[in-house]
Amino acid sequence: MNSAPIKTSVPTLAGVRGYVFDVDGTLALADKQFSGYQPLPGACELLALLRQREVPYVGFTNGSAKTPSQLSKALTDIGIEIDERHMLTPVSVALDLFKRRGYKRLLVLGGEGVWKPLVEAGFDVVRSPERADDADAVLIGWYPGFVLADLDAACRAVWAGATLYTVSKAAYLASREGRTLGVSGALAAAVRSVTGKNAVVVGKPSAQALACASARLGGVKPAQMAIVGDDISLENAMALRGGAFSVGVHTGLSSGADFDQLPAQSRPHLSLTGVDRLLEMLT
Repeated sequence: MNSAPIKTSVPTLAGVRGYVFDVDGTLALADKQFSGYQPLPGACELLALLRQREVPYVGFTNGSAKTPSQLSKALTDIGIEIDERHMLTPVSVALDLFKRRGYKRLLVLGGEGVWKPLVEAGFDVVRSPERADDADAVLIGWYPGFVLADLDAACRAVWAGATLYTVSKAAYLASREGRTLGVSGALAAAVRSVTGKNAVVVGKPSAQALACASARLGGVKPAQMAIVGDDISLENAMALRGGAFSVGVHTGLSSGADFDQLPAQSRPHLSLTGVDRLLEMLT
């Protein structure tokens, strides 16, 4: 006798109890140096509606140029209200992960947005190009000032046994000037080319990133979560892998045609011109 097919539940917008919003290309666009942001249509109003309805949300960027505190202030100043506790960067994920793994000493390739939260959390942080051959881990983040000595320090720490991490392997991200180079992925590739060690991604679309977002949403499970973003390989991939509701927007890296060209099983549940359309659907 043939057994009945197993039914799998498909997430719906009606079942969403918490939202994860990408920042660059979804809620706002920055200039190439990430020194200033402009809100995208509907972003401020959408978050205001969620606060009014007491629906939790987090902002989650794969960028690490700013600390969560700095980014929260920059966005709130333009009307995109996300408090520091609910503003996530890959370094937020790294903090949780490194604590669980008992790391103490870290070598960091990155600016203030990368090393400062780790120092504040009590880690012994060494900033390359200073050497730290006894480091437990190497973390690569936003680091446009990279020089050869940084590569040397990172490789020597990895050769000595440090685990290699990067905030992202994305080749680029959205800005007001179009595509902006994703520095951390390029640097991780350089270290891999020398050491043969692949970097563990702590940012989107990793399982660690999804778990961190769930915790900051007060324990909202992925099946009751909507993940909203412009990047097929980041937000959309994380949502579909984790069983969350995926909302793809066309205001950043990916167009509607890009989403449409995906295999059916890889498309977002909703493909919208922007978060202003999501606002309309919720009102």
